[in-house]
Amino acid sequence: MAPQSVIHSARLVSAGTVTADAWVAFDGDTVSRVGIGDGWRDVADVGTRGSGTITDAAGRWLTPGFIDIHCHGAGGAAFDDGADGIRTALAVHRRHGSTRSVLSLVTASQADLEARLAVIADVAESDQLVLGAHLEGPFLDDTFRGAHDPALLRAPDADSVRRLLDAGRGRICQVTLAPELPGAEEAIAAFTGAGVAVAVGHSAADYETTLRAFEAGASILTHAFNGMRGIHHRAPGPVAAATRFPGVILEVINDGVHVHPEVVRLAFAGAPGRIALVSDAMAATGAADGLYDLGTLSVTVTDGVARLTDGGSIAGSTLTLDVALRRAVADVGVRIEDAVTAVTETPARAVGRSHDLGLLAVGYAADAVLLDDDLTVQAVFAAGALLT
Repeated sequence: MAPQSVIHSARLVSAGTVTADAWVAFDGDTVSRVGIGDGWRDVADVGTRGSGTITDAAGRWLTPGFIDIHCHGAGGAAFDDGADGIRTALAVHRRHGSTRSVLSLVTASQADLEARLAVIADVAESDQLVLGAHLEGPFLDDTFRGAHDPALLRAPDADSVRRLLDAGRGRICQVTLAPELPGAEEAIAAFTGAGVAVAVGHSAADYETTLRAFEAGASILTHAFNGMRGIHHRAPGPVAAATRFPGVILEVINDGVHVHPEVVRLAFAGAPGRIALVSDAMAATGAADGLYDLGTLSVTVTDGVARLTDGGSIAGSTLTLDVALRRAVADVGVRIEDAVTAVTETPARAVGRSHDLGLLAVGYAADAVLLDDDLTVQAVFAAGALLT
């Protein structure tokens, strides 16, 4: 029998349940066994087997590794900045429990996006913790563009879509687009046909147009409530369409700036099991306030809040997923089971990885986060290795 690494005596939160006195065994980068009580002693014997590790959780929370499907950077670096920038930013998020990440790119020229997709594809081939890329633009609406360069926004066309898919080499996980743009329906078909999850966002679409996009295959709402029409009692808008359409997942930036806690509570209530907490973090995450670039635009960060220097639009966040989790439980009042699902199981499902990510169950990735009573990260395990 191969040496096992074990985390025992934990309050395990996985698959929407809490299990006391639980243990999880890792065999390499995969969960090999899960149980309760002293059964872990049968699969872990560091003294005689030599290379296993034993971690006593001492009653602390143990969750699957967090999965961030919408994140732009950290540590002073953006995912647009090449391989070195990617490594710098990911190091910050991994310390905060994000064991798997989708790397989001802001609107840029076609040539720049193709080059950046190629870099991400290269990184993903050498780092299994990188799930792939998220194209947030350029197929966005100008009115709801947020922190995207208006000069670079455009409607999708077949040639551009094909070239982006080719550049991504199968590593594009998600693309955000505005479904009211000319050519959007064809783009949704092309992207979903290539296995890419399509998200509605930065859009002026009304309720009916958004529903049609979901009927055509879109399956995510990018940062719900932000970059779109709001909910009105006679014009329900994209958020209502997303809660209405079965299976659609709603991203929420739970930093207390983008969405009020009471609205976050309504989202969890209106789409149970379909909320994915995301960071939408930009380069200032884990770094000092000051001036930063987000694509071609200048951003001023003050007291941790990022806004465009020109115009003041919110420009991403300085959030990490452990903070989003704590806020969901402490400030929003979400049950810990549901909050953990929103940073693990649901984002895994959003990008087609529910078969191997998002749970601490046999056959799933050996990704785990150990947290204290206040949900502060104590240790992070990714692909079976202790990161911090």
